[in-house]
Parts: sequence; structure tokens; C-alpha cells
Amino acid sequence: MTVHFPFENTYAALPANFFARVAPTPVTSPRLIKLNWPLAVHLGLDPDRLASPEGTEILAGKRLPDGADPIAMAYAGHQFGHFVPQLGDGRAILLGEVIDADGIRRDIQLKGSGPTPFSRRGDGRAALGPVLREYVISEAMAALGIPTTRSLAAVMTGESVLRETALPGAILTRVASSHIRVGTFQYFAARGDTEGVRQLADHVIARHYPEVATTERPYHALLQDVIARQAELLARWLLIGFIHGVMNTDNTSISGETIDYGPCAFMDHYDPATVFSSIDELGRYAYANQPRIALWNLTRLAECLLPLFSEDQEKAISEAQSALAEFAEVFNAAYQAGLRRKLGLFTARESDQALAQDLLDAMAKNQADFTLTFRKLSDAALGPDHDSEVRQLFGDPAAYDEWAARWRQRTADEPQDAATRRTAMRAVNPVFIPRNHRVEAVIEAAVNRDDFALFEELLTVLSKPYEDQPALSAYAEPPQPHQRVLQTFCGT
Repeated sequence: MTVHFPFENTYAALPANFFARVAPTPVTSPRLIKLNWPLAVHLGLDPDRLASPEGTEILAGKRLPDGADPIAMAYAGHQFGHFVPQLGDGRAILLGEVIDADGIRRDIQLKGSGPTPFSRRGDGRAALGPVLREYVISEAMAALGIPTTRSLAAVMTGESVLRETALPGAILTRVASSHIRVGTFQYFAARGDTEGVRQLADHVIARHYPEVATTERPYHALLQDVIARQAELLARWLLIGFIHGVMNTDNTSISGETIDYGPCAFMDHYDPATVFSSIDELGRYAYANQPRIALWNLTRLAECLLPLFSEDQEKAISEAQSALAEFAEVFNAAYQAGLRRKLGLFTARESDQALAQDLLDAMAKNQADFTLTFRKLSDAALGPDHDSEVRQLFGDPAAYDEWAARWRQRTADEPQDAATRRTAMRAVNPVFIPRNHRVEAVIEAAVNRDDFALFEELLTVLSKPYEDQPALSAYAEPPQPHQRVLQTFCGT
């Protein structure tokens, strides 16, 4: 029984300086933890064969499938504002590309599959905890409707990796529209390789933005489209309380997907200054800072593209600035529209922004849970007699009462009935998110006891984030004080 991957590789056909050819390092005794069967089918793969011993060896990097052309991609990046001219895939290897059921090209990458020329003295491996974290959160994001990389499989290697202590090793099979980043452009720009920047831009246009190829200024249009996708992505992050934690330029995807889940987390109580990442000591990537940092990252992309805009540098800079100025407009439009949907507003009014902000301010002052406030507000749309559950989330319930009176006055001006409003709100306000204490419980059980029951149960809950699941309702609850997770870690 042979496992077949219908590879159609394009990135590996680019010039040799775009990557290093390197095979995964074989492991001793791989064991399949989890296979994402629906995703496998969507990618045109046979899940039964992938789950076989041969398939597990492929997912662990012990065996290469036919047609694979394994490479480690080269890129640079600003890390916490400091430029590093060479980063690259130090522990990830791209096996190849497949065309999914929607006709979209997808990368299949092994993360934690051994050292590469870009490893910078690292072991190229991944510990089990970070693999499970990325599997859980990336699949949760997909179920929430957020553009994201996906997790096809998680495999234990049968070997230990040394971090602060010896930990079980694992490999994640990651699926992405591509792994091209802002930092990929920076890699060539930093070397003065304008032709490399052009070749990369042409590849990105063909793969992600084919509609701009025939425009009068395709590279300018490319920048505009990347900016728009990132602006919309950041609005979606804020609307669900997501904090990436390490928004370096090498973690900013050109395709507009969320990528590289390291010390990421979801807020419990609402606080715009929330930071979980242990390495973000100054709060550069705090929740509310994320749109500003996205624009900063996109500005670095614009700098790389300047030579493609015009030989006249002043003209090129002016064109780039014009494109970058669109970020705020796109972000604000997407964010405000999202807030209106979360509040059950079907029409737009100038006063809606202040109404939404007043609720957020009251939530912050009263330490109200971000996710549950909006979910319970969905039920409160039925009338004041449904207010009790949402108002008790506020330290001072009177703060909610004052705001709710204004909200109801606003919704009364619209023709939709209460039931219709509730249904619309519940469709955008999840009840289940991957709360940090739940993710940590999954990791603790797996790493310390080889117990994956909590992992499976959490994945089940998060696969339907907008649906009530009475038997698993405890997963909706915020942490008790002793359960709170104050820091998350990268795991590299």
C-alpha cells in the first residue's frame, strides 16, 4: 500500500538561492498522534494510507513520498524591531505542493523535521507541547473562520529534544497557501538583489494574486492587495480576542493567513494591553498594538518593492506611501463592520463606533470576559429579562445596565425582530475558544502522562465554536484565579 502525494511543485523550481535542498532527518520510532482526516481528503490525500505505518513514516520525515522535492526556504526578518539578514527554515522542510479540492495550491511542510542550513546551531526539532499548541489553535482559527495555516497531522518521533529539560519530540505537518513571508522579500532586498525581489514578486502574483498580473502597475497592485488582506486579517484577530505574540516580519504571511503559532493566546477578560508572550517584555505585540505593527511590517515590504515601482526613488516612495495609507481605512472598515455584527446591528450609523467603544471600555474597567460578554449579549438581544448572565460578568453590573439601555434604543430603530438578531449575533460571537488554561492542560497531560484524551476532546469542542454543546459547556468558562495562564512560550 503506497501513499501518494499529487505534488505539483513550483517554489522548488525557482533559482537555487531561494532555498536549500535538504531532506528531513529520519527519526527512530514515529507514532501518529492525530491525523486531520477531513483536511487530508480536501487535499486529495488518502487518510487511510496516511494513517498507515508507511504514512506515519512520511509524516515523521523518516520516508519521502514520491514526487517530493524537500527544501528549506530562505528568508530574513525583523524580530522585535531588529533586522536579521538571514533566518530561513531552521526546523521546517517543505515537502511539496498539492492542489486542493477548491483548486488552490497548498504547501505541505514538516515542522520539527531536523536541522537545515538555516538552523543557526539549533537542533531543528520540535517538542510535543508546541506541536499540540499549534495543532489546536490553528484548527480552532479555521473553525472560527479566520484565514490560517492548517494542521494535517501530529506525530511523536520517539526521541527526546533538549530544551530547559528533556521533552518528547514531535513533528507537525503544516498546510499553508504558501510559506512566503514579508521576510522572504527582505532576504533579497537586503542583498541588493532586485532581480530576486522581482522573481519572488512574480511568483507571488501568479500564485496568490493572479488578477493583478495584467494591471498597469502589477507590483503596486500587489502591495495594495497584500495590505488589504493583512488589514482584514488583523481586524478578525481583534474581533475574537486573539494575540499572535510574535508578529515579526518573518511571521507575516504574504497570502494573508495567520502563520507561526508560537506564544499565541486568546484573551480572557478584556484588556487592550494584554500580553502573554514571555519574550515580548516591552509589549510590542500587545493585543491593541497588533494593527500598528502589521502596518510597520507592511512598510518593510513596501521598502523591498520600491525598485520595482519606479527608477525614480521619490516617485516610488510616493506610490508606496499612497498604498500604505490605505491600511487604516481597510482595517477600520473591517473592524467597525465586525463590531456592528457582534452587537447585532444590521445598519451602519456614525454613533455605532462610540457605542461599541463604550462597551469595550466598560468591559476593560470591569474585567469582563471578552468572549462570554459578546456571546451572552447575543442572548440578551431577546430582551431585558435575558440580561442576568451578561451583567454578572461585569464587576459593577450597573456599568452594563447603563450601556444596555443605549444599545436597546439603537436596535429598536431597526426592523429585525429579536430572534433574528440573536441568531445573527450567535453566528459571529463564539462560545468556545482555545482558552489558555485548557491548552496548557492538554499539553501537561500529553507530555507528562502520554494522555491525549483532553487533546481530542478540546479539538471536538473547538470544531464547532459557534454551537452550544451542553455536554461540554465547561469549556466555555473562563479560568478560575488559580487556573490563569499569565505567560505563553515560543517553544523553539
